[in-house]
Amino acid sequence: MKADTRALAARGLAEIALRGASLREVMERSAPRLADPRDRALLMALLSEGARWWLRFDAAVDGLLERSLRHKDPAVHALLVLGLVQLEILELHDYAAVAATVEAVRALKRPALAGLVNAVLRRWQREREARLAGLDAKPPTRHAHPAWLAAALQRDWPVQADAVMAADNREPPLMLRVNRQRCQRQLLVDRLQAAGYDATAHPWLGDALLLPHSSDVTRMPGFEEGWFAVQDGAAQVAAELADLHDGQRVLDACAAPGGKACHLLERAQIELTALEFDPGRAERIRQNLMRLRLNARLVVGDAGSPGSWWKGPAFDRILVDAPCSATGVLRRRPDVRLHRRESDIAAMGQQQRRILSALWPLLAAGGRLVYITCSVLRAENEAIVAELLASQPEAEPVPFALPIGQPASVGWQILPGDGDLDGMYYAVLQKRAPSTP
Repeated sequence: MKADTRALAARGLAEIALRGASLREVMERSAPRLADPRDRALLMALLSEGARWWLRFDAAVDGLLERSLRHKDPAVHALLVLGLVQLEILELHDYAAVAATVEAVRALKRPALAGLVNAVLRRWQREREARLAGLDAKPPTRHAHPAWLAAALQRDWPVQADAVMAADNREPPLMLRVNRQRCQRQLLVDRLQAAGYDATAHPWLGDALLLPHSSDVTRMPGFEEGWFAVQDGAAQVAAELADLHDGQRVLDACAAPGGKACHLLERAQIELTALEFDPGRAERIRQNLMRLRLNARLVVGDAGSPGSWWKGPAFDRILVDAPCSATGVLRRRPDVRLHRRESDIAAMGQQQRRILSALWPLLAAGGRLVYITCSVLRAENEAIVAELLASQPEAEPVPFALPIGQPASVGWQILPGDGDLDGMYYAVLQKRAPSTP
């Protein structure tokens, strides 16, 4: 029997929003049940936009029901959220969206609730303007961001906060990174355009390509040959700031899934160690290295305890892609806003300090360390780097500027939507040679 895409999405969204499952794992588990690529694309759109807008339409559904179904029947509650997402976000035809959602109730084996679902969606249509005005009156439901995060953005970026939350709620473009070890960028652009893809070279990132919409990259010309990888432009800045030269010893700490490690290897003939704590995530690095025909020393270990995996010599370059709140990539990982808690930030900061202080001694004199997070919160970014600078007299910041974003007190912050990129923080530190007496 053919799976009902909306019913499948409702079950998956209930797992994401109410049980803490990740969008990625739900999609990977659910998509194989749909044979038609169009159904898989609809499933991805429903799950992504359902997670992105849950905090808005979850509240709307509660306002339309006398008794909440959230705990009694979570899949039907999630289906109602998806009904509103189809009407308001995906902008499907009213009749088709309502009829298909009602039909999905039967696929969920809840036929007795079909009339209720139909009545709720019809009521929304009748009362739409007033209901939307009520949602817009409250910041958490207006922007579909948790209240703590909206407050943190207002505190750290008062001028840009509304623009950041608006960017979080827009579909990002698809960005690729050409593997310059195997292909020239213009050749890849030509191949993709010849195959019908609207691909263009990025205006200032030397290895980046832009496509306006998400697509199945595994079907694109050059994928199997390792000509390119998927990577947002903000992440591609790392290789620019590393200032690589052939023959250098380089450490990419917290390296999974391997995008930055592979980019470094594509840029120069270096001896690279890719470090990752989680064995499962380390396997993803290995797979990416194999597909792109690149070689690195892959180590499973704790970046905060180098004694278990490092015996010397020192590294010329270190990338510290620190574990963080991921508040800069909500447009690509919309489920993060449902899972992250305010209390996580202090714990993240402790982990970031531990890793940074443990890795600093591994940097050779004259070497360069690039500290990176995909966070927009100052407590995870410039505050952490400032502490290291205060505690390490041989550490000095390397000034730099990017075509987009804004300077932080230390380093540089790209906010979501700046140049249509993800949010990412960078600081570059150099180790001075010890002074002689």
